Amino acid sequence: MTNSIAEIEEAGCIFVIGSNTTACHPLISRRIFRAKEKGAKLIVADPRNIQLSRFADVAVTHRLGSDVALLNGMMHIIIQNGWHAKDYIAQRTEDYEALEKVVNTYTPDRVQAITGVDQKNLERMAELYATNPPASLLYAMGITQHTTGVDNVKSCCNLAMLCGNVGIRGGGVNPLRGQNNVQGACDMGGLPNVMTGYQPVADPKVMEKFSKAWGKKLSERPGLTITDMIPAMLEGKLKGLYVIGENPKLSDPDWNHLNHALKELDFLVVQELFLSETAQAADVVFSAASVAEKEGTITNTERRCMRMRKAIEPIGNTLSDWEIICKFSTAMGYEMKYENPEEIFNEMRSLTPKSYAGMTYERLGLDGLQWPCPDTNHPGTPYLHKDQFTRGKGKFHDIEYKDPAEMPDKEYPYFLTTGRMFAHFHTGTMTRVSPHLDVEQTTGYVSINPKDAAALEAKEGDVLILTSRRGQIEVPAKLTNSVAPGLLFLPIHFGESPTNVLTNAEAFDPLAKIPEFKVSTVNIRKFSE
Repeated sequence: MTNSIAEIEEAGCIFVIGSNTTACHPLISRRIFRAKEKGAKLIVADPRNIQLSRFADVAVTHRLGSDVALLNGMMHIIIQNGWHAKDYIAQRTEDYEALEKVVNTYTPDRVQAITGVDQKNLERMAELYATNPPASLLYAMGITQHTTGVDNVKSCCNLAMLCGNVGIRGGGVNPLRGQNNVQGACDMGGLPNVMTGYQPVADPKVMEKFSKAWGKKLSERPGLTITDMIPAMLEGKLKGLYVIGENPKLSDPDWNHLNHALKELDFLVVQELFLSETAQAADVVFSAASVAEKEGTITNTERRCMRMRKAIEPIGNTLSDWEIICKFSTAMGYEMKYENPEEIFNEMRSLTPKSYAGMTYERLGLDGLQWPCPDTNHPGTPYLHKDQFTRGKGKFHDIEYKDPAEMPDKEYPYFLTTGRMFAHFHTGTMTRVSPHLDVEQTTGYVSINPKDAAALEAKEGDVLILTSRRGQIEVPAKLTNSVAPGLLFLPIHFGESPTNVLTNAEAFDPLAKIPEFKVSTVNIRKFSE
């Protein structure tokens, strides 16, 4: 997030796109409700009619994968009405002319044809966002999990800069991370092309610094993304896989394809709390301690680094992740010795000076600190780009709309989208072993519009067969008007009806390599047929 969670309450307008916030980020949704109570305007754009839509000043259900067209249409109207921040654009940005040229072609009638959003609603969205500063834009995986995920994010940034909403309190472009330490994992080099603090692997000076710190010559060649790993397994180029706290057998696209790839490995190690679907396929399982049983730090969605404090001693033969990794590394020939997590954290600080150097365990206290925090006198940074952008000037991008990789046809006439529901988290590895949560939803389901169900002569609870170009699953029907006719929704949490049997592993963003989980096409029939 460019801004802080608490600042959401200070916004004059909140634009939520591609985020079912009440189900997936309930504490943040509470901030949205508080802002609304204080008079903030609320815009919601989502392919489904989500709970948050009921509280919005304007809510639209745009077609799957049409986010770029929707955002370009809003910018077209803003510019036509002179609502854009002309001085901000002139002083703090570049390449505005290229953006203006592209969005000039996204007239309301063209955007309605692409997105299905009524022109009056589009005009209302544009007016509310542009004329109620500061405006905070919130998005989640409904924006990123597309073949055009990077384009979608850039379009969100275009809109925010167009109205001068970046670098001000209460505004910003604010991605809501999907898990508690996704931001921290990325900050610490959990990406194939960077070291900590997003220092490029391909930069010789960066690798010289890390090589010196760790006493080994490190490669300057970037690693593989998950979408690159699967074909590498099948080709025999990737022979061993070490999975830490992840369940790719449920979370990765095209289940059958991935399952075959995993069988081609010589060795699979899984480090996990519970025996997940992936752990069940492993050659070795390392038993990891839970968050209540270990010390360390996490960095959350607002860039806030916070300490975890052990509540109980690890149960059984479990160990903290860092201890397991150290033992594994030492057994493989590189001795890795740390006394405690604080020693590791101090090494992180020394190697990540621009963002983490000013943090210490003592300074983190109970509330933590937000990066960048470059020295021990720095208070942390509630919002980014205050006086100027990190790169100098904010860059506009001229983005054209592109169709998703799959569009409905005669053989596969339904759009399918996937995601989470309120009671469960990710692949259910933790929540489905909790009786209090599992009782809320014990089985998978497919959300289907009553009109589509009537055409199939299906009623609530009937088992439906969904088939895509990758495979098929059987799942009970849940009739709801939250999805439009022609659109189906599957939650991702249930191993007995694995959603990702249907999704497309070959469709992913060319830059970020994120699979298009949010859009695929299927056909559907009753089980009795």
